[in-house]
Amino acid sequence: MKGDVSKKAIALHKKLGGKIRIVPAAPVRNRAELSLVYTPGVAAVSMLVAGQPEKAREYTMKGRTVAVISDGSAVLGLGNIGALGALPVMEGKAALFKTFADVDAVPIVLDTQDADQIVETVLRIAPAFGGINLEDIAAPKCFEIEQRLIEKLDIPVMHDDQHGTAVVVLAGLLNALKVVKKELKDSRIVISGAGAAGTATAKILYAAGARKILMLDRQGIIARDRMLEGHKKELAFMTNPNIEHGDLRDALVGADVLIGVSGPGLAHARDIKLMNDNAIVFAMANPTPEIMPDEAKKGGAMIIATGRSDFPNQVNNSFAFPGIFRGALDHGVKRITDEIKLSVAHAIADLIKKPTAKQILPDMFDKRVAKAVAKAVH
Repeated sequence: MKGDVSKKAIALHKKLGGKIRIVPAAPVRNRAELSLVYTPGVAAVSMLVAGQPEKAREYTMKGRTVAVISDGSAVLGLGNIGALGALPVMEGKAALFKTFADVDAVPIVLDTQDADQIVETVLRIAPAFGGINLEDIAAPKCFEIEQRLIEKLDIPVMHDDQHGTAVVVLAGLLNALKVVKKELKDSRIVISGAGAAGTATAKILYAAGARKILMLDRQGIIARDRMLEGHKKELAFMTNPNIEHGDLRDALVGADVLIGVSGPGLAHARDIKLMNDNAIVFAMANPTPEIMPDEAKKGGAMIIATGRSDFPNQVNNSFAFPGIFRGALDHGVKRITDEIKLSVAHAIADLIKKPTAKQILPDMFDKRVAKAVAKAVH
């Protein structure tokens, strides 16, 4: 199946020459239309915008266009494959922006992986855009890049690998907990992976009220008595209140939730058996999850979600990012705050009135999603 999809995708991209086209919103069919779209008429618009910069949102593409930017350092599950390797993915993101929320998006890949150069480049091109969607930039530099851009720009900036994923995880988990009749604040939650997605997930769960979070990196459970720096030091004081140590198996003893944002095949049925009854497993490594659904079920998991479309309960950040930027553009939002992320997660979750073990999130093509998300962004 995977090989068949790969072949079809390659054939499609070769046939199309990429997935994005630039088409004019105004027709240019004769001299009269040319004089309005370009010279001499456009000079009046240029002078208007130059004199009143705030009107750029009304008179140019700025009010409806987002830049999708990557340095290619952490592309999907493929790793550091560079700018050109990232371009098909950024084109895909732009296609999803348009498809799900009617947001025009321009894919931009950068021939640098230096944080200072990335920030400087984005700042230079930002005037043309109403928002910046950062994508597939490796941790930990992604945290610094995003924060510096947020501080310097007056348009919304969001690293989707962090916050898009985290928002959808929270949405799905809220409904999963309803099914198993457990409370977020009382649940022992294990997060495998302390990169971009894992870090943002821990933060949003904490903001939502979770207090029993354990995070693991390659060295095991993150604890404040370890030698840590940067974002992991911050995580250590937000998680692991009892200063536990050990590996994934140690963390899973008595756990209610396992969230995997790390790598393939890290857990087995015997590990899931260490968890409490009615365990919830979000195994989101792509294309091969931390544990396959049938293996998790064998271990006793009641609710299983992955990042894949061929299993129930797909956790996909496409539920979040198109609508978030749609709402930000529509409502003139300059920053995507924690309050907005929480509001969006609840808006997504609330679309499922009666969640079940096999449906904790809406369908990927549910047209209500982007509208509900956009409404929640204010």
